[in-house]
Amino acid sequence: MNRKLKNSELDRKTVEEFKTSKKTPLIIILDNIRSLNNIGSVFRTADAFLIEKIYLCGITATPPHKDIQKTALGATDTVDWEHKSDTLALIQNLQAQHVKILSIEQAENAVMLNEFTTEPNQKYAIVFGNEVKGVQQQVVSESDTVLEIPQYGTKHSLNISVSAGLVVWDLYNKL
Repeated sequence: MNRKLKNSELDRKTVEEFKTSKKTPLIIILDNIRSLNNIGSVFRTADAFLIEKIYLCGITATPPHKDIQKTALGATDTVDWEHKSDTLALIQNLQAQHVKILSIEQAENAVMLNEFTTEPNQKYAIVFGNEVKGVQQQVVSESDTVLEIPQYGTKHSLNISVSAGLVVWDLYNKL
């Protein structure tokens, strides 16, 4: 029989331990995300996998906000984040620092996530787009790679927080 672990048995890091831990070489970029709950959920995913930083771009709201906090559960205190008004300028700046930009989108010539292989010693920034319009076309066009999450049903769309969880988990394992 399996016994559920108590919170006290989970060996959780303190905020200070998190801040000083070696980070996964992944950056998350949220491009004009409207839902505060989605933003908070992405913070929790970033905390779970020791993501280096989150950039909140355009209209994406920033902490502190009660609706972000409701789903982030304190992850806004652990994960480094910064707001940038212009997503395109940000990705161009990151590319100049040799960060590879991966937009998560359904696009011509997209690479299926399960077929993507990471490069050793390479840092990646993953761009997730607006819930309705997706990643801006300019950003998609400037990306080093466009990744698509394979989907086999009738909808062919996932909530942004679900997409972030899938992609971060996949890349975390590949890195």
